[in-house]
Amino acid sequence: MNSKNSVAAIYETHEQAEHAVKELQKAGVDMKCLSIVGRGTHTDEHVVGYYTAGDRMKYWGGVGAFWGGFWGLLFGSGLFFIPGLGPILAAGPIVAWIVAGLEGAVVLGGVSAIGAGLVSIGIPKDSVLKYDVALKTDKYVLVVHGTPEQVERAKDVIAGTEHSHYAVYGQAVLV
Repeated sequence: MNSKNSVAAIYETHEQAEHAVKELQKAGVDMKCLSIVGRGTHTDEHVVGYYTAGDRMKYWGGVGAFWGGFWGLLFGSGLFFIPGLGPILAAGPIVAWIVAGLEGAVVLGGVSAIGAGLVSIGIPKDSVLKYDVALKTDKYVLVVHGTPEQVERAKDVIAGTEHSHYAVYGQAVLV
C-alpha cells in the first residue's frame, strides 16, 4: 500500500464526527484504516486513566459517556498531553503516527506531534496546520488512510456528511 493515500476531514461537533464514523462503517470502510482525534470533552470531569485490551480503550474516566460510543469501534487508542493543544484523545492508526511524530515534530518545527504524524503519511505541512488549529478550537479530525480505492470510497462517504472541510491526499483513483 502506498503510504501517501488519505482523506482527512474536520467536524465541528462530536455528533457530526460520530455520524461520519457510523456512515463509513456502514459503507464497508475498514475501521482499522480510520483514525479520529479530538479534545473538547465539554465536561468538568477529568480522565483519571485508561488501559487497553484488544486494542480498544477500556476505561474513559469521567468522559465515558461522551467518548465511549463510537471510539469503541476504532482500533488503538491513547490519551496524550501535547503542548499547545492540551489533552488529546486519539483512536486508530493515528496513535502510532503521534508516537512516531513526537520525534519528527522537533525536525519539522511549527507543528504538533499530531501534525508531524500526519506529515509522515503524506499530508502537506500547510494542511496539517489547519488540522492543528481545528483541534485547538475543539473540533474533531477524522483521517482514513489506505489504498487509493479505500480512500476514494471514504471520500465519497465523507462528502455526504456534515463537515466543515475535507481533502484527499495522495494518488487519485483511476477509473
